[in-house]
Formats: sequence, structure tokens, C-alpha cells
Amino acid sequence: MPAIPESRQVTRIPRARSGTGRALQKGQQTKAAIVEAALGLATHIGLEGLSIGALADVTGMSKSGVFAHFGSREELQISVIREYHTRFEQEVFYPAMSAARGVGRLSALFDNWMKRTSIEIDSGCIYISGAVEFDDRTGPVRDALASSVLTWHAAMRRAIEQCKVLGELRADTDAEQMLFEIHGLILALHYEARFLQTPGSMGRAVQGFHNTVARYSAEPSAEAAPAAPAAAKRRKVSNQTTTSKE
Repeated sequence: MPAIPESRQVTRIPRARSGTGRALQKGQQTKAAIVEAALGLATHIGLEGLSIGALADVTGMSKSGVFAHFGSREELQISVIREYHTRFEQEVFYPAMSAARGVGRLSALFDNWMKRTSIEIDSGCIYISGAVEFDDRTGPVRDALASSVLTWHAAMRRAIEQCKVLGELRADTDAEQMLFEIHGLILALHYEARFLQTPGSMGRAVQGFHNTVARYSAEPSAEAAPAAPAAAKRRKVSNQTTTSKE
């Protein structure tokens, strides 16, 4: 039987390797399902509320089966933080990148942030609940949580700096201060809407953002323009009243 030319020979993958690949894929899918369940729990009961036992009950797995995918409760918590951050970027950051640089992109980032916040008012925010749980601790879980928040802050700060470069915000705008004020609106919204259940909190947060942008704007806002004639009219009436009294 003639030999098969080298160019037509087929490299065969051993069956064992194929089986290993399928097992690896199945393992990754199982781990992803566990993280999904853990994320759902963490948004309601916090990262500290997560336990191997609780996840075993939710997923229908054994405790040893859940533990085998992470090795520790700490690694499970970190996996949840990473997954939360990934979804946050997909819903908030990446869609805003289609907007032109400047106030338009900054507004898109805030709008997307607000949309996600409106959902989390009912479920909870891991960034906020995690800050309460780990603010006085040290360790990998706190580091992972802080790193995720700081990464998001860096993106917002970059958007503010781009507004300055484009001349849409004043050159003397302190990006850190503006970021602080915008982040403060989100924190206040969670407190007012989720804890106090204050009506109209969403609208106030949106108005607060517009007020902040207008205050740092390089150009007078359209809303502020009519204020000057009105003020002048009041001064004129005041002068006439004073003259009549004299």
C-alpha cells in the first residue's frame, strides 16, 4: 500500500486529550454557574454572607463539589467581585465608548451608571455593600474590591480630563473634585432610594449631575442664561421703589 504523502497526512488528537478538553470545558461551565449563583446571593446578603454550604444548597451540588472549584471562601468572594466588575463594564463603560469624547461621553457614562443603579436599588450594589463590609479590613478580598472601584473611577476621571482638553470644561476644573461630587450623587441615591425610599430620588440625582456639569462648564449653561435679564429687571424694580420712597 503506497505511503500517504506528507502534505495529506492528518494529525490525530489522542482520545484522552479530547476527553480532557471536554472535562475542562464542563468544569469551566460549572464554575461559571456557581459564580452566577454566588453573585445573585451576594447582591442581596453581601459578600460576607456567602458560604460554601449556601451555594451547595442553591446549586444542588455537594459542599465538596463547590469547594473543589475555588479552594477557599476567599477565592469564591474574589471570583464574584471580578464577575460583578466585568458586568459593570459591559453595561456601563463599553456602551458609553460609542459617544464622542467630551461631555457627551461623560454624560453617557453617568446615564449608564444610573440605569444600573436603578436596578440595584432593588437588588443591591456589591461596590457599596462591600465597602461597608471591608472598609476596616485588609486582605485579597478588600484589595480586589477596591481595585475594581478605582478602575471605574479612573475611567470617569479620564472622561473628565478629556472634557477639559476639548475645552468643554474649564481648564482649572479639578477632575478629582468633580469625580468626588458625581460619585457622591450615586452614593446619596442608594441611601435615599434604597434605605429611606425617598420619592423622586432618581430625578434629583440626574439634576445634580447636570448642575455639576454646568458649574464646571467652560460656557454658561443655556438654563442659566435667562437669569441675568431677570436679575436686572428685579434690580430695576427695586431702584424704582427706592426712588418713589425718596
